[in-house]
Amino acid sequence: MITTDILIIGAGPTGLFTVFEAGLLKLKCHLIDALPIPGGQCAEIYPKKPIYDIPGFPEVLAGDLVNNLMKQIAPFEPQFTLGERAETIEKLEDGTFIVTTNKGTQHHAPIVAIAGGLGSFEPRKPQLEELAKFEDKGVEYIIKDPEIYRDKKVVIAGGGDSALDWSIFLADVASEVTLVHRRNEFRGALDSVEKVQELKNLGKINLITPAEIKGILGEEQVTGVVVEKKGEDPFILDTDHFIPLFGLSPKLGPIGNWGLDIEKNAIKVDNALDYQTNIPGVYAIGDVNTYPGKLKLILSGFHEATLMCQSAYKRIFPNKRYVMKYTTVGGVEGFDGTKKEAPKAIVKAIV
Repeated sequence: MITTDILIIGAGPTGLFTVFEAGLLKLKCHLIDALPIPGGQCAEIYPKKPIYDIPGFPEVLAGDLVNNLMKQIAPFEPQFTLGERAETIEKLEDGTFIVTTNKGTQHHAPIVAIAGGLGSFEPRKPQLEELAKFEDKGVEYIIKDPEIYRDKKVVIAGGGDSALDWSIFLADVASEVTLVHRRNEFRGALDSVEKVQELKNLGKINLITPAEIKGILGEEQVTGVVVEKKGEDPFILDTDHFIPLFGLSPKLGPIGNWGLDIEKNAIKVDNALDYQTNIPGVYAIGDVNTYPGKLKLILSGFHEATLMCQSAYKRIFPNKRYVMKYTTVGGVEGFDGTKKEAPKAIVKAIV
């Protein structure tokens, strides 16, 4: 059985940053993730997607953010159970927990932090008869490697941040980028909307609104799409790739059966204090949680992870008083009685 101070369900950016904040408190972390690599969606689905709202980074690719987080937490030596899904949770008489994965691996910890992002998910697909035929033959729902589209014609459908961001990014990669949206208004960040409009004016993006894709053309590979613009006859648009970016349909999976308070596929938490769920000792941070005023941003997850770790320390060591002071050496015992040390350069004193 694996033992740790904080068991983190989900190894996305929020889960990874939790390791850093816990490490400053000399708390040991173990992470479980169903994906085969750390980083969550940022590593597995959007590694080349630019992110603009990480403090200190005007722009950073999702994959690079994950790499930086892994370097940041390396001194605290986190352990991982990857390629396994957290399946069940059992609360013991002493208030600690045993979490078992779908492969039978058991983990024991006094604190469980659910940082599962959107949970398990699948892309929302447009209702087109030919869609399945062309999947991986010119139809993609997720962009992993933008170089696939180098000097190709690309049609993107959607009106959210992903559709806008990728249209902007691919404008410098593809030979031709067309963005099709069923409305004139977009749901994405104002900044991105303005950038798309600017690129349209420069002739680097074709913008077709309000319009919808009504069909896909080709034999073995996509060669075009049928576009229906409101008030006009349908027309054919030649393209090498059709990328519908309508978001992901999230599911909590087995965590939804853990007795947690759930609201609209998210876990309700107490944001007034420490992001704890209705089960004492179980927290939910990042996109997986919900509370009044919740913003599903990575930086919000970082903030929630920080406060959660402070609360977790108090639960593990209810009789210890600590004051965050300055960068120096220090050490406290974990719940299993072992001593934890971290590099002197980054440890804040606990007295």
